[in-house]
Amino acid sequence: MAKVPRNFRLLEELEKGEKGLGADGCSYGLVDGDDVMMSGWNATILGPPHSVHENRIYSLKIYCGDNYPDQPPQVSFISRINLPCVNQTGLVDLSKLSRVAVWNREFTMEKILVALREFMAHPSNKKLPQPPEGSTY
Repeated sequence: MAKVPRNFRLLEELEKGEKGLGADGCSYGLVDGDDVMMSGWNATILGPPHSVHENRIYSLKIYCGDNYPDQPPQVSFISRINLPCVNQTGLVDLSKLSRVAVWNREFTMEKILVALREFMAHPSNKKLPQPPEGSTY
């Protein structure tokens, strides 16, 4: 199977994100439309229902380095959140998300966002006390 070049892959993800064809409750797009390397991305996750996150909108930033998709992107929350996979600066530890813990180049930014949303809804996390809505890192 041929290895899809980084920029082709990112263009596919951009098109899917811009057309709103992604998963329910998650969206993403480039920070700067003129970023020819397509490195900086913004994302949002709608808090899953029946959890302390319900009706909250979480903002994130994603950085796809030169080795993406062979290496995972760096994902950070801008909105404050209390989750075991997020450190005190908002950085997400992908190894704590079972769906993406062992990175595979076929994984996408959307898959990470879906994994985070599922993690938020997990019984051990859905009732964790949260910072005030609107607070940021």
